[in-house]
Amino acid sequence: MAGRGIFAVRDVRSLISETSEEGTQLKRAVGATQLTAMGVGAIIGTGIFVVIGKGSSLAGPAVILSFVLAAVACAFSALSYAELASSIPVSGSAYTYAYATLGELVAWIIGWDLILEYGVSVAAIAVGWGGNLNAFLDSAFGYALPDAIAAAPEDGGVFNLPAVFIVLAITLLLVRGVTESVRVNLIMVVIKLAVLVFFIVIAFVNFGTGNFTPFAPEGVDGVTAAAAIIFFAYIGFDAVSTGSEEARNPAKDLPKAILGSLLICTFFYVLTVIGAIGIASPAQMAESDAPLAAALDQGAGLNWAAAILALGAVVAITSVVLVIFYGQTRIFFAMCRDGLLPRRLATVNQRYGTPARLTIGLGVLIAILAALVPLGTIVELVNIGTLFAFVLVNIGVIVLRRTRPDMPRPYRVPWSPLLPLIGIAFALYLMSDLPWDTWLRFAGWLAAGLVIYFAYGYRHSRLRTAEAESAALSSAPPRADDGTTPRPDDDGTAPRSDDDRTRS
Repeated sequence: MAGRGIFAVRDVRSLISETSEEGTQLKRAVGATQLTAMGVGAIIGTGIFVVIGKGSSLAGPAVILSFVLAAVACAFSALSYAELASSIPVSGSAYTYAYATLGELVAWIIGWDLILEYGVSVAAIAVGWGGNLNAFLDSAFGYALPDAIAAAPEDGGVFNLPAVFIVLAITLLLVRGVTESVRVNLIMVVIKLAVLVFFIVIAFVNFGTGNFTPFAPEGVDGVTAAAAIIFFAYIGFDAVSTGSEEARNPAKDLPKAILGSLLICTFFYVLTVIGAIGIASPAQMAESDAPLAAALDQGAGLNWAAAILALGAVVAITSVVLVIFYGQTRIFFAMCRDGLLPRRLATVNQRYGTPARLTIGLGVLIAILAALVPLGTIVELVNIGTLFAFVLVNIGVIVLRRTRPDMPRPYRVPWSPLLPLIGIAFALYLMSDLPWDTWLRFAGWLAAGLVIYFAYGYRHSRLRTAEAESAALSSAPPRADDGTTPRPDDDGTAPRSDDDRTRS
């Protein structure tokens, strides 16, 4: 441990050693292909199938540039995630990295932020899943669920039943085991990529240039404002780092998975957006909860293709719910194991090898959120939480290079600290385009987190309890030496009993 009090820093070796503790040990069962599929599974989903509509309403056809800008902003932070994930292969993602570099208080802030980001993100994705399920039912069978059971109260419904269903179903799968979860995710990733290829081919066969004029009706401001929203479409590559503790070879596989998944998704995103603008106007996509399906139906007049795409979107978004929710459980797990939240929640179920109790509790809370909160409010809150995490991860790389220059780094960010600083600048730039009410909600969440930290986390953290135990031992009065009481060796390094000396 370096430093004391609220800015105490966890030693990296100590963090790694705790991953093998009995009762909180996760299974190392995930390979490079599965990790990359986790990244693709987390990224391609609600963003491209849903948020593209809102982005195009802000930027027009220039939403293409918004997707590129958001990808570039993510790329710099992805490099920093890759370095820290390979160097500190412990569950917790940015929370754990902050604990090892910036201190306990900062770690708590980013951990609390990530609970918001991942938890609210799962709820948002589940709401998008329900919208695409309705689009599929409407396209394929001419039937859609009534608003009363398919929309939040603010959108004219009572509760969102499809969103609740998918959250609880994924909860049960995650409880069952990580091996089963990543296997199911890999299948869904193959399906979702096939569906995007199908859309791209159909779109380019029916392509026209009429919708590209005017290209940027709102200018640069429209492009950056859309990028701040579309950033939601790229959230997910950071979820790969939450699987550090369950990766078979984290040093090599995690950087490949983080950077590879981001590259694959950017390629598909750009082609998909170009194709969508080629067959439908931004206004047509903005008015729909399933904009790509609407582009095929209203823009190209291909109702049968819209039905296939809507079904593919349901599968795609299911995998996002799976991976993002998985990431949240591992971050919460790490915080509980460190004592900042109740440690009993970090208990791993011996039958399934997963934190089952924690997963079920989070699943119920997220299902309630998904049932009652509309998508638009959720997306902006997720984005500010993610961008804030990116800022601290980039700072963590710079700090750790100075404080632990000799620490093994299987992957290193090139041209550090320049690239991490650019990553920080991009994240702050996108944060500046988010609405003020989003900032106020975010500030309120962090304020509530600080209250919880000082009321519970500060007094129960492993660092604090270790300090208290050490102080108690050092202040204990010496006992008479009866031949069995431990006493310091001559060099003062460690106390040993007489029996120990005899065995030596």
